[in-house]
Amino acid sequence: MKSNNTIQAAIDLTAGAAGGTACVLTGQPFDTAKVKMQTFPNLYRGLTDCAVKTYKQVGLKGFYKGTSPALLANISENSVLFMSYGFCQRVVRRIIGLDKKASLSDVQNAAAGSFAAAFASLALCPTELVKCRLQAMHEMKLSGQVTEGQNTVWSVVKNILRTDGPLGFYHGLSSTMLREVPGYFFFFGGYELSRSFFTRGGKSKDELGIVHLMVSGGFGGICLWLVVFPVDCVKSRIQVLSMTGKQAGFIGTFVTILRKEGVLALYSGLKPTLIRAFPANGALFVAYEYSRKMMMNHFDV
Repeated sequence: MKSNNTIQAAIDLTAGAAGGTACVLTGQPFDTAKVKMQTFPNLYRGLTDCAVKTYKQVGLKGFYKGTSPALLANISENSVLFMSYGFCQRVVRRIIGLDKKASLSDVQNAAAGSFAAAFASLALCPTELVKCRLQAMHEMKLSGQVTEGQNTVWSVVKNILRTDGPLGFYHGLSSTMLREVPGYFFFFGGYELSRSFFTRGGKSKDELGIVHLMVSGGFGGICLWLVVFPVDCVKSRIQVLSMTGKQAGFIGTFVTILRKEGVLALYSGLKPTLIRAFPANGALFVAYEYSRKMMMNHFDV
């Protein structure tokens, strides 16, 4: 039994890594626009303006700033997330007295995903901090908030270690967890609800094809971002502006945004996020489900 659980955990971890890679490669330019618009909403009138200015000022490579840490962030987050998701599903079955192979309801799967997100936050926060700072470095220099740009992953890492020490990588951890835990309830809930919709004709969820998985994954991603986007906006501000040494905590940052910029500032960057959510999360779940199914069949689990 322990051997089977270990194999399942390894399969979930590997399939999660495959999903995270697919997610980044599909959606990175939109994620870059989101971070820029969240952190400096006064510089951009919208997604098109942000895209045009980024291309003129930095070129095509500007859309892929932070891709390396984004890959690391998503691979580490989704590896831990889906490994923990499988573990939390087993815990939920045990708590409610179901057989170990029994199917969970959509709400029960959503709860398992929410619990799993707490573990994933610990893996995600350091790498997402580096990613967000790289993505917004050009605007930090333009606004005079930093005098010397840190244009590589290593330069950002060195700066964090020099100014804040190892714990500096966890700037924004509380807001990351505040985003992830409720967000992934709606993420997995939306995904499973959509899959249930497509199986009303008598199919099982395991029989769904690529198109249905893409749509279900995209729907789950949109559910997540519509619920947690203001929290994500505060998190991005904390992680980017903390390099100036003056950034407040979650409540302080939230109140400052509301008082100085209004409630709409909390939704800066929502459009590219929703555009990105569909293909990126669709690709995530297609890669996860197909790689997981292939490995489960190979190991006969």
